[in-house]
Amino acid sequence: MAGVTGLTFLALCLPFLGALIAPVFVRRLGHNAAWFLALLPAFAFLHFCSFLPEIAAGQTVRGGFDWVPSLGLRFSWLLDGLSLTFALLVTGIGTLIVLYAGGYLKGHADLGRFFSFILLFMGSMLGLVVADSFLTLFVFWELTSITSFLLIGFDYRREAPRRAALQALVVTGGGGLLLLAGLLLIWQITGIGSMSELLGSGDVLRASPLYLTALILVLGGAFTKSAQFPFHFWLPNAMEAPTPVSAYLHSATMVKAGVYLLMRLNPVMGDTAAWQTILPVFGAATLLVGTLLAIRQTDLKLKLAYTTVSSLGLLVLLTGFGTDYAVEAAVLYLVAHSLFKGALFMVAGIVDHETGTRDITRLGGLCSAMPLTFAAALTAAISMGGLPPAFGFIAKEEIYAALAQASPWAVVLTIVAVAGNALMFAIAFAVALKPFVGPLVDTPRHPHEAPPLLWLGPVLLALLGLAAALLSGAWHVYVTSPMASAVAGKELHISASPIPHVGLPLALSLATVLAGILVYWQLDRARFVMSVILRHLGPGPDRGFDGLISGLVRLSHAVSRILQPGRLEIYVTVTFLCLAAMLLVPLVVYGELPAVPAWPSLQWHEATIFLIAVIGLASVVLARDRLTAIVSLGIQGFAVAVIFLLFGAPDLSFTQFMVETLSVVILAMVMTRLRLSPADRRPPLKMFAHALLAIGCGAGFSLLLLKATQAPFDLTLTAFFDRYSKLIAHGDNVVNVIIVDFRGTDTLGEIAVVAMTGLAILALIRIRAGGERKLAANDPDREEKADVENRMEAERS
Repeated sequence: MAGVTGLTFLALCLPFLGALIAPVFVRRLGHNAAWFLALLPAFAFLHFCSFLPEIAAGQTVRGGFDWVPSLGLRFSWLLDGLSLTFALLVTGIGTLIVLYAGGYLKGHADLGRFFSFILLFMGSMLGLVVADSFLTLFVFWELTSITSFLLIGFDYRREAPRRAALQALVVTGGGGLLLLAGLLLIWQITGIGSMSELLGSGDVLRASPLYLTALILVLGGAFTKSAQFPFHFWLPNAMEAPTPVSAYLHSATMVKAGVYLLMRLNPVMGDTAAWQTILPVFGAATLLVGTLLAIRQTDLKLKLAYTTVSSLGLLVLLTGFGTDYAVEAAVLYLVAHSLFKGALFMVAGIVDHETGTRDITRLGGLCSAMPLTFAAALTAAISMGGLPPAFGFIAKEEIYAALAQASPWAVVLTIVAVAGNALMFAIAFAVALKPFVGPLVDTPRHPHEAPPLLWLGPVLLALLGLAAALLSGAWHVYVTSPMASAVAGKELHISASPIPHVGLPLALSLATVLAGILVYWQLDRARFVMSVILRHLGPGPDRGFDGLISGLVRLSHAVSRILQPGRLEIYVTVTFLCLAAMLLVPLVVYGELPAVPAWPSLQWHEATIFLIAVIGLASVVLARDRLTAIVSLGIQGFAVAVIFLLFGAPDLSFTQFMVETLSVVILAMVMTRLRLSPADRRPPLKMFAHALLAIGCGAGFSLLLLKATQAPFDLTLTAFFDRYSKLIAHGDNVVNVIIVDFRGTDTLGEIAVVAMTGLAILALIRIRAGGERKLAANDPDREEKADVENRMEAERS
């Protein structure tokens, strides 16, 4: 078991290792480094394949390491039917994406950086889908947002990718914060911090009065990640990323993270009215919005991107529908979508790479020049369109079998599903046929078949979608049935096959195909109608996001002008005002003022020291110039140091003497560079207010110290340091041992701060000196000035 745990941990770390070594391999091997880097996710894929028999037998695999045992925090993973299927998709398709990227970005100057980013993204998604503890889940959830930001903004020299990357990060990162709050609330309700233990506590969570709040928070994270309406706008904009990113993002990784989370929590948070209402409503809206917006597009990638939005909506709809058939349909469609969408995106990239355009209106007749690419596109489109014998047909039949019920709600959702699938049928064949059939159209580049690194991925994914259908019995045993069982929280056995359901599901499939053919036939007219409709609807959520960000920037500027006006006097006043309030308000409001202390009996020399301190204070207040005030302030510090010495703290007294001496000397040296004449132009009212503020701070500290000294003294720490200073740290001086050993990290931090400050000052001095030399070198009159200075020096001599 330890060996299996170690290998699994290694498999999880391999993508991150690949990200580390990718730039080195690319510098030495160029684009051929893809063959070696692809071995890392391929090994992880094979390792996870080894769990298929075990998971198919109904078992689960858990592992991990303690991080903070006292808080119950672990880095742990869980492999069951759901997480294993996702892990296989992430690593398997990820292997093909790495190879595809090597061909697609051949010769790119930043290919090494791209491989690092894509492998980091792969590792983040892999960690997310196998995460067991809430900590592990959230860490990898946010890592997917960060790494997708790097990938979407890969071409950072253009504004559009930068905007799309920022938009994706803001939307998904904001959703991540909602998810964090939801996970913490679930932890608070159930007392459980891991998914494997949570799966058996659904009744506790659903019975809690905080269930709805937790559900909304979790849905906020899932809906933003999986681009559910109205958060769908960031996903099509992410098409600014290179096509390998788009293919991976849409087929196996980040956009399905939200769907994965909903499927994972279905046994715990499902089977409630809220779950079975919110998810189908938003899923149906997303399905229709995505397909209708896809009809309008002419860019191959954008058409596919919007169909991904609609497919995610369909998955959310099925997950929330609440029946076993719906769960089975969601599982089948998720796997089918991963295969055909990855293939079609790669095909779109090949067309763009080999012809120089992705505009469907400028393409045609590529079949003869790119027969292998056309075959892969057509096979994947058959699956996307739901035609036999592809795996997409099995999924679509199961969808209709799940939704075809007598209730009005089921009828509405069935109509939505038929409409959405019909539009996706039209779009699938528009992508697969329009660029390839008909007369050959002139393109920016002469079309020809892609090299093996490019066509290998789409061909394998398209064939795998066909093989999964033809071998559906074995596929269900090892993949889809264990996955459906994990989603449903009970054992399910899927028996769907390429043989059509006789009855209503088959009729609905035929209606879908006929409607899809009609839309495909009138595709140009449908595109025009959608353009007119969207023009009349006005700006959508995408423009709303820009307005939100712009308003946020304006608000931050307004707040900054109030809180950061650039006047040191205001900063210092507000700081001391808050300090006085924090000291005095709790003491007064909660009745914690100290009792009036008895006046201490002082010896004459002690009273003299206190008198000197009072005289020094008066000197500071009444000083007429700054230098006198600085010296008088030193009297205060020295008097305090003598008090420390008289009361038996020589170490502290010595430190106070040193600090006070250095402070006076340094302040005096600085002030000699400034005007030392009186410069206090404050009006009397402001001086009075500042005096009250100073008295308030002093009184607050005094009262707090008095209250602290009147409380019983806790000797726990004293006894601890007395007992262990000699035994553990081998030091007799307790104070020194505390500073050097027990507070060693704190002391090191203080030294590091001082060192960084010194380095910053040195850098500023050098920058200023360099700037002065540069100005002097660029001065056109420097020679004349030098002559004048030489003559003056000679006259002085």
